Amino acid sequence: MARLDGGARSWRNWSRTATAAAARFWRPADADDVARAVRWAARHGAAVRAVGGGHSFTDCAVTDGVLLNLDEIAGVERVERRPDGTADVTVGAGTRLHALNRALADLGLAMANLGDIDQQSIAGAISTGTHGTGLAFGGLATQVVGLRLVTADGETREVDAGRDPELFEAARLGLGAFGVLVAVTLRAVPAFGLLAREEVADLDEVLDNLDGPDGPDGWVATTDHVDTYWFPHTRRALVKRNSRVPLADLDDLPSLPAARRWLDDELLANGVFELTNRLAAAAPRAVPAINAFAARALSDRTYAAPSPEVFASPRRVRFREMEYAVPREALRDVVGELDAWLRRTREPVPFPVEIRFAAADDVWLSTAHGRESAYVAVHQYWRMPHERWFDAAEAILAGADGRPHWGKLHGLDAERLAPRYPRFDDARRVRARVDPEGRFANAYVDRVLGAVGA
Repeated sequence: MARLDGGARSWRNWSRTATAAAARFWRPADADDVARAVRWAARHGAAVRAVGGGHSFTDCAVTDGVLLNLDEIAGVERVERRPDGTADVTVGAGTRLHALNRALADLGLAMANLGDIDQQSIAGAISTGTHGTGLAFGGLATQVVGLRLVTADGETREVDAGRDPELFEAARLGLGAFGVLVAVTLRAVPAFGLLAREEVADLDEVLDNLDGPDGPDGWVATTDHVDTYWFPHTRRALVKRNSRVPLADLDDLPSLPAARRWLDDELLANGVFELTNRLAAAAPRAVPAINAFAARALSDRTYAAPSPEVFASPRRVRFREMEYAVPREALRDVVGELDAWLRRTREPVPFPVEIRFAAADDVWLSTAHGRESAYVAVHQYWRMPHERWFDAAEAILAGADGRPHWGKLHGLDAERLAPRYPRFDDARRVRARVDPEGRFANAYVDRVLGAVGA
């Protein structure tokens, strides 16, 4: 039976940018429990939101009504092998990505692409538009081929490209506004390895090489996955280029010794980085010197490992983040404008700016809908003010026809977002059909999608 006996409870997200004081905090065990919770909320006029790993930086999950924690709706439910070696894998919506990666590996499978954090639930990751990097690959929502969700009428529905395709298109990246996801069916691929090359280079050299002199011969076009971290107030950047290799080849490729992994990923990338950020918070004027030191402390490395071990990195230093998807061809200009603003203002920003890429897709509310995209993410240490930096970056990125990541901080509303998404009105129409009373609404959803019936 469900644990639907939880009373009022406060909740806070990982970045400490959003809190909720929910009248009921429930941990459903299955779809029937979720349906019971939704029907209870309807009788009492309460809103319903679901929460996973809490890694959204926005108030997307916040409610003063019923907050559902989906952690118990987890694990692999069904595997359907396909002749081409892929498989359709149905998992509970609360399954954390790191657990999903292990389960898929046991089946000889993997996600085709992943982001660089694996602490989210699969439902939260797809619902907010989590993506990785690679011009031949879309975000996580593009790997979804079916959903099971509980809608506002308390009914459980199975949707896919053939069954209520409009609800499927809206809900697979839908901010939880179309129902509570209880299961997700993913198109998994045969497990593969990645050969990772990480190098520190001059920023201008990096920008020159990302697309190359003529475009087709640059790193983005010739490498499966490219990720760049540029240190503000410097001209230095760390470039990660990951190439897909068969698992069988890993034994013949360089591995990363455990001691080196601990040194780089735990001591330097987390322990020392936490200390330098605390120093930056205490002495903001020292940030340019701190960043110069951090950039010099990085070293090149090459290694190979199963894909999830390369895609995801431990992130133990708490931060705030805003990210925009801009047309790929706008990247160099927006980076130049960000650099110019930082140099002009000397704003203390000790966190790197991250640059990634994604293929065009057809998911209605995807930030890469209809165009190849460059993602530019700006960060700030959580103990330091972020507003001035984020406001300036947003003016630059939104001004380049950028689309904000739905799970990261931004200031756009439905009026400004609608012209950026060709299927925005279709999503609103489906929302009005399946949730006419706004059972799954909250302040964030109403801001970015508009209130139901408005």
